[in-house]
Amino acid sequence: MIKRAKSLKDIDIKAEIAKLKNENCAEDDVFFQAMEEVLLSIIPLFKSDKVFQANEKNAIVRRLITPDRVIKFKVTWFDDNQEIQVNTGYRVQFNNALGPYKGGLRFHPSVNEGILKFLGFEQILKNALTGLPIGGAKGGSDFDPRGKSDFEVMKFCTAFMKELYKHIGPRIDVPAGDIGVGGREIGYLFSEYKKMTSSFEGVLTGKPSFFGGSLARPEATGYGVVYFTRKMLELEGKETLEGKICTVSGAGNVALHAIEKLQQFGAIPVTCTDSKGTIYDARGVDLPLLKELKLVQRVSLEEYVKTHTEAQYIPVSKYPKGGHAVWDIPCYAAFPCATQNELTDVDAKNLIKNGCVSVTEGANMPSTKEAVHMMIDSGICLAPAKAANAGGVAVSSFEMSQNASMSKWTFDEVESRLEATMNEICETVSATAKEHGVEGNYVDGANIAGFKRVSEAMMAEAI
Repeated sequence: MIKRAKSLKDIDIKAEIAKLKNENCAEDDVFFQAMEEVLLSIIPLFKSDKVFQANEKNAIVRRLITPDRVIKFKVTWFDDNQEIQVNTGYRVQFNNALGPYKGGLRFHPSVNEGILKFLGFEQILKNALTGLPIGGAKGGSDFDPRGKSDFEVMKFCTAFMKELYKHIGPRIDVPAGDIGVGGREIGYLFSEYKKMTSSFEGVLTGKPSFFGGSLARPEATGYGVVYFTRKMLELEGKETLEGKICTVSGAGNVALHAIEKLQQFGAIPVTCTDSKGTIYDARGVDLPLLKELKLVQRVSLEEYVKTHTEAQYIPVSKYPKGGHAVWDIPCYAAFPCATQNELTDVDAKNLIKNGCVSVTEGANMPSTKEAVHMMIDSGICLAPAKAANAGGVAVSSFEMSQNASMSKWTFDEVESRLEATMNEICETVSATAKEHGVEGNYVDGANIAGFKRVSEAMMAEAI
């Protein structure tokens, strides 16, 4: 049975967590969820007087959960009707103890300060786990690129960068893409940065290759998720993915490339999802068709069944409240790759009931707190996002290295380094969990390993 840390009451830091919540995230529920998970995970560290006293003396926890700065700015731009539109832009520069701030930009109507604080906080520990010299940050805007013309997206990106450029640089803060920010948006942003600074430098990652972007960057997060899973199953003495049924949520960059790598490993991914419903194709999903529908046509997955009539399309409205159809399909391994808190306690019960062996988080914090506890207690191998989806930021760091040296690595070289990095992260997380008495618990292992690396740097630099 996978071991879990003792309850909060055993260490008596409940009052401290409540105080931290009131001071730092009173209205930011997802930020508090992420913070509380980490603080509960590092309880084994508190059992060591030396570590606990050092952290108390240096106020590491309080400093870690408080961003270095939160930058908020107005973005005004002209739409195709020559009407002025106004959005809000953000950059949360959270912690640079290990290196320049690093984290994506998200363009989506749901973006607000709380969401970005949650993502930036997670990014600190995720980046620390890679072993690479990068700190944690996140940014974005409530701008929605969906339904906008290329010209409108360009005008918004230009206006956004006119404010953001003041706060970034290749040794200061290096943003990347995230939801709503792909190669097109990064290209527009980079072009404006060059105009504003007269400098061609690696200030953004995820760039088109002709701007110095790294090969394999679009594939990195999805591929990394599968590499991590393969190593985790090996370390835990489980059967390989070959020939196994896998379920995947999402239909974006991470999900599509996770499906692609699963198929390369001989697994059979049978699902994908979007905001409207789930596709279940028992023979294995048709990846070229998925890419055509979501990347080219940008239409609903409902169109999938027009080509494959034997497949099922399950609308969100047809499944009971509190659960999702994708997690009620029997599988060996599950890959939530859509959004935060998409896998609920109802879903966890279904995965456990159907004999799921492994759950790997491709999205950021896709499992609710209750679902995480249920899956760990049941013995499911649960790979947390901050470890499992670190492949994207790892290759972004590789891109920074290529830009700094004015060199270009081959796709195979980048993928080889990606695989090695994900294997190393998995081994570190597993060994850390064992060292601190929670063997097999990859959630606690990842939080402890990431926290230790950042806190050691923070203590070394004093204040």
